[in-house]
Amino acid sequence: MKKLIIGISGADGVCLAVRLLRHLQKLDDVETHLVMTASAERNLLIEGEITPDEVKQLADYTYDIDDMAATISSGSFKTDGMLIVPCSMKTLAAITCGYTDNLVQRAADVCLKENRKVVLVPREMPLGRVHLRNLLTANELGCVIVPPVLTFYNKPESIEDHMDHILGKALMQFDVELPSFKSWKGV
Repeated sequence: MKKLIIGISGADGVCLAVRLLRHLQKLDDVETHLVMTASAERNLLIEGEITPDEVKQLADYTYDIDDMAATISSGSFKTDGMLIVPCSMKTLAAITCGYTDNLVQRAADVCLKENRKVVLVPREMPLGRVHLRNLLTANELGCVIVPPVLTFYNKPESIEDHMDHILGKALMQFDVELPSFKSWKGV
């Protein structure tokens, strides 16, 4: 059983996290541990697809953003790592500095100190120098950066196809296969 922490921070694109949780809910061999920032909950309401309470129902376990004593805040609670989808520039900056003011940041810090995978799906455009520096620093610290970039070789027919490609690439980091992901097959 894979144990994945799913962090949702306050950037545009929380619909990616919702789709990720819906996919993972269908997999019997993945256990999800969800934590959302207050800004993420606000963005769920802005994007309008689903309420924060409904998102929480998609996860196996949920945690309050301020619960710094949660199981996922400790290295002794073994997980396969964490995905932060979307990852705001504020959360990115906190991770690169080791600043742990909330449970998303603390869980990422724990994963990094325990040499567990942390996948960031940063949502900002265009990227400024500070963002680029922080992305490089995060990568140097061990994070995998999976920006939500459109791909066309898989012949997408919908926005959902694009979303599944991004999520499939992120889940590949944990050896989790997304059935709707179309990988490159060569020419």
